[in-house]
Amino acid sequence: MLDDDAPATGPLAGVLVADFSRILAGPYATMILADLGATVIKVEGPGTGDDTRTWVPPTSADGTATYYLSINRNKRSIVLDLADADDLDVARRLAARADVMVENFKPGGLRRFGLDHETVSAGNPGVVYCSISGFGSAGGAGLPGYDLLVQATSGLMSLTGDADGPPYRAGVAVFDVITGLHAAVAILAALNHRQRTGEGQLVETNLLSAALSGLVNQTSAVLAGGVVPGRLGNAHLSLFPYEPLPTGDGELIVIAANDGQFRKLATAIGAPELLEDPRFGSMGDRNAHRDELRPLLLARLAMKSAQEWFDFLAPAGVPCGPINTIDEGLALAERLGLDPVVEPGGVPSVRNPVTYGRTPPAYHRAPPALNADSAEVRAWLLAD
Repeated sequence: MLDDDAPATGPLAGVLVADFSRILAGPYATMILADLGATVIKVEGPGTGDDTRTWVPPTSADGTATYYLSINRNKRSIVLDLADADDLDVARRLAARADVMVENFKPGGLRRFGLDHETVSAGNPGVVYCSISGFGSAGGAGLPGYDLLVQATSGLMSLTGDADGPPYRAGVAVFDVITGLHAAVAILAALNHRQRTGEGQLVETNLLSAALSGLVNQTSAVLAGGVVPGRLGNAHLSLFPYEPLPTGDGELIVIAANDGQFRKLATAIGAPELLEDPRFGSMGDRNAHRDELRPLLLARLAMKSAQEWFDFLAPAGVPCGPINTIDEGLALAERLGLDPVVEPGGVPSVRNPVTYGRTPPAYHRAPPALNADSAEVRAWLLAD
């Protein structure tokens, strides 16, 4: 294994990951593995490397794309031109030694280089080979895998926006992230299987399948209820209140996801009479009569500002919160003691969201400059 400055206590210490992925879903998955102690070697193409290195603005103080920085800490970078015989030899050596290989080329795109699962596993039968695509390896194999395309084709955009307005995408590449999480879970499951049996395997996931799974209750409404949901703005089809409501100054997210929470809300805003009204006695009743209930809530909420209501309602057990900007969200996490920011190599990023009692994540390497580790990795691979 390469010399590493990562703690040897990470749960994935000693696991070598050959990361042939780029952009978001694959790199997000491999960063999770790297946080947990795996040695991740990021293989980039010649020229500009990973596309996200060029996705600017914004940039950090030294001009690096913040998009790239967000998903590539704890890794090494090597540039390999797979059309060059010597570089291809290095790539094949890396695949032959890897415990895990991750790629998000178009399905079949690595076959001509002898880096497909069938070829790699023939010489490395214990490898966990994770293939990520946009639309799977069957009928959708030729379709490019961009999150925005999947937000559109999965149906998410049909749910996002005002009821009488145009469809909108989410403000983040949500399905890339969900797919990356599924990929990381699949890799860990396959590593556990290998530990028990010695067998590697191919695991495949794709953005569309992850999207349909991630739409949870909305896809269930179609499959089990025969209902095709549409856009409701910030309202929720099955819950009320569960949306931003105007106050005397600003909007406040107000949630009553069960009868107990509604009792707390009605009591706290000084409207106990709502609890005696049969129109609002159950969640189904409140949904059926939300147009009657909303103005009654707004009349009370108009008496204080959003911040005043938050300070008053939250201690009373009512789920609520202001609509923050991202910097305000980070500040809230800091106030709550979540310590959201880590700075490996002096580069700030959001910490891994999971805490471990015995094997915590480590943050020992800044996202690598393009080809920064080429000499070290090449020397190690060619040392045999």
